[in-house]
Amino acid sequence: MTRPLITQPQSVPVISVDRHLPAVPPSALTPDAIRARLGAVSGWTPEFTGDGGRFAGRSPAGAAVLVPLVQREGGLTLLLTRRTDQLRNHAGQISFPGGRVEPEDDGPVATALRETEEEIGLPRSHVEVLGQLPVYSTVTAFQVTPVVGLVTPGFALVPDGAEVSEAFEVPLVFLMDPAHHRHHRVEVDGVERRFLSMPWTGPERDYFIWGATAAMLRNLYRLLSGA
Repeated sequence: MTRPLITQPQSVPVISVDRHLPAVPPSALTPDAIRARLGAVSGWTPEFTGDGGRFAGRSPAGAAVLVPLVQREGGLTLLLTRRTDQLRNHAGQISFPGGRVEPEDDGPVATALRETEEEIGLPRSHVEVLGQLPVYSTVTAFQVTPVVGLVTPGFALVPDGAEVSEAFEVPLVFLMDPAHHRHHRVEVDGVERRFLSMPWTGPERDYFIWGATAAMLRNLYRLLSGA
C-alpha cells in the first residue's frame, strides 16, 4: 500500500481533545523523578507504536532521536527543531534532533548524540542520557529509538542550515498536559489516517507539533503519568 501523504496537517479536523486525562504533576517532571521513572520501568507497552508497517515500498531503516530536556530555572523544557522546507522527508515539520543509524554508530544512543551535534551543534558533553523509549515505526519506514537526555544549560546552538531552519524550546509541563493533545482523522486517497497534535504558541510564532514527534511525546506522557 502506498503511504498517503498529509500535506496540510493543520487543516485536518480535530475529532477529540484529551481534557479528561490528568496532567503529569510538577513533582514528576523534575530531573530526579524522570531519571528514576526511566530506570524503574522496562518492557512497557507504549500507546503509539507507529504506522510504518501499514505502508509498503521501502525497506525499514534504523534511526534514533534525542529527546532533549533542558534544565531551566522555571522547569524543564523540550528542545525541538523545525526542519527546512527543502528536505526530502519531513520538510518543514517539527522534529526531535536525530537521524539515520550509520555503520560507525555504537547503538542508538551514539546515533542520537552524533546527529544532534551535527544538526544543531549541541555538544554531547552537555547531555546526560537518562534512558530510552520504545521504538517508533514511521510511515517513511524508519524504526526510531527515542533517547531521553538531560541537557545542562550553557550551550550555544549552531543549526545546520541545510537540515534545520531553527531550534526552539517548549515547556515540558505544557506537553505533558493532555488538555493540549488533539486527535485528528482524515481520509487521503481512500486511506484513513489518524494522528496526534500538540500545537504550541511561542514568543514569535506558532508551532504545529504533530505526527511521529507528538506520538513519541504522548508515549513519554504515558510513562511519566504511570498510565
